[in-house]
Amino acid sequence: MLKLFSVFKYVKGYWGYAVQNIFFNILFAIFSVFSITLVIPFLDLLFTKGYSEYMGYINAYTGNGFDLFKMKDWFYHVMSKMIVQHGTTTEALLKGKTEALILICVAIFALTLLKNLCRYLAMYCLAPIRNGVVRDLRNKMLEKTLELPLSYYSDERKGDMMSRMTTDVIEIEWSIMQTLEMVFREPLIIVISLGWLIALSPYLTLYVFLLLPVAGLIVALINRTLKRNAAEGKMMLGHLFNIMEETLGGLKIIKAFTAEKYLRRKFEKVNQDYYKLSVKTYRRADLGSPVSETIVVGILMFILFIGGVMTLNNNGLTAAAFMGYFGIASQILPPIKQITQAYNNIQKGLASEDRIEKILHAENTIRNAANAYTIHDFNRAIEFKNVSFAYTKGDEGYVLKDINLSIPKGKTIALVGQSGSGKTTMADMIPRFYDTDLGELLIDGTPVKQIDIESLRKQIGIVSQESILFNDTIFNNIAFGIDNVDEKKVMEAAKVANAHEFILQQPNGYQTNIGDRGGKLSGGQRQRVSIARAILKNPPILILDEATSALDTESERLVQDALNNLMKNRTSIVIAHRLSTIVNADEIIVLSKGEIVERGNHTELIAQNGIYKKLCDMQSFKS
Repeated sequence: MLKLFSVFKYVKGYWGYAVQNIFFNILFAIFSVFSITLVIPFLDLLFTKGYSEYMGYINAYTGNGFDLFKMKDWFYHVMSKMIVQHGTTTEALLKGKTEALILICVAIFALTLLKNLCRYLAMYCLAPIRNGVVRDLRNKMLEKTLELPLSYYSDERKGDMMSRMTTDVIEIEWSIMQTLEMVFREPLIIVISLGWLIALSPYLTLYVFLLLPVAGLIVALINRTLKRNAAEGKMMLGHLFNIMEETLGGLKIIKAFTAEKYLRRKFEKVNQDYYKLSVKTYRRADLGSPVSETIVVGILMFILFIGGVMTLNNNGLTAAAFMGYFGIASQILPPIKQITQAYNNIQKGLASEDRIEKILHAENTIRNAANAYTIHDFNRAIEFKNVSFAYTKGDEGYVLKDINLSIPKGKTIALVGQSGSGKTTMADMIPRFYDTDLGELLIDGTPVKQIDIESLRKQIGIVSQESILFNDTIFNNIAFGIDNVDEKKVMEAAKVANAHEFILQQPNGYQTNIGDRGGKLSGGQRQRVSIARAILKNPPILILDEATSALDTESERLVQDALNNLMKNRTSIVIAHRLSTIVNADEIIVLSKGEIVERGNHTELIAQNGIYKKLCDMQSFKS
């Protein structure tokens, strides 16, 4: 049961608004019930009393002014004085009753106005909570998404992550709203109503207390699987998002391989499964409210019968009191319906909460150590000491095995080998995208695990095979991650990267938007923008991951010239399949199945007549 209120933890920071919302909901509940109960004594006075009885009510009240504990007697006293103020004749009493009627109508209208004003003010105070929690949750989820290591996303779908940041967050919003109302408004209306019912007829109210729990039990049985169904629905929706994301990202390949029918069938199958589950969930959720209403109306009809018999037999219940009792009892029906609907929404919210918490509480294995050391430059060397690594912890099939390598400052080290030999993994360990399982990786003698991550990555620039650009201007892509950058420096970086000329030919020059993933530029242009980005960062350590392998000959020449400009006076780790691009490297490291099998410069390795020589011969044959 306590799980229902777990969403309150998201309201932290908004309790001021929450308290105001609760306050106005309490007033709403009070005014809702009192606007009905005000009619009961008036009906009794207006239609069933004579002059002597009015005087009896006037003389019976001995208090001075309004007394909360004698409210009924005070009301009868005041209304009786108003009715008899013009005299004892029939005409005088009629005039007095008319004035009293006007007063009651105005009072009920005023209470209704106050009730709805409080309702609006409650929702007015709830709006910052709903939208603030959504904003905070999305901020936290994006922050966590950026914080988590790359290894986390190997088991997660991007579409599912997007679903959690959108639809699941909205479910939390509705869950908070419904919880606040279910806890503080609807139960209060029921409690106040039951209090008045007890005051009017304890006997009749005993039946209400005995029968209402039965309605609650039946509704709970109907809705008990809602949370599980909602969780399954969220997973399917995430799968749908993922298919849509992959479809939009791979349209060229889909069309080239005429795979439209395959993608359509795949999407339609998941969509149909989601449809079936959604229909089942909605039908079960929608059943709760009509069932609860039917049961409660059945209880009210039973009360109507019992109370009617009591009134007809003059058994302690007047006609006016019975009408008022039934009017108040009917006020219990809407809150019960609201609680039923709120419970359904809260169950969906709990399913979404579990999915969101899975991200927010995911373990970040790549994080700063206590008292992490901040570096401001790179002075001596990068060292791999007996480094072994596996993507799945505890896996004996290490991707890297007992790697020992020193990369002195200012040197260019090339990593070559067949696909899957561990080249990219080895390079990715330098900026701590992954941590070693065995051994140590050191920069200037300090283990990277002891270095502040942000200061470490500021020393490193990366140009990958796939140019990762953003749907923004060329200028902002080059200046990515740098605040208040000078335009001249951006242009200088573009010139060094052989990008300045083609940028000026764009419709808006440096302010041209390049589209999703830089789709408005050619492959060579995208790569040169990436290189300009690395040049502007001006890092002492450079990682080039097959930066020219996907380019045509002309683009490769332009990009290679840009890379040569970028590599000047830097420590470079170059991953290359085209061996012609690394013949001038200071040392070439040949990897096979995660182990260093050969090392030396181009001439030395050719002389060894080993794996490197075979790779060179194969590429010479292909060319």
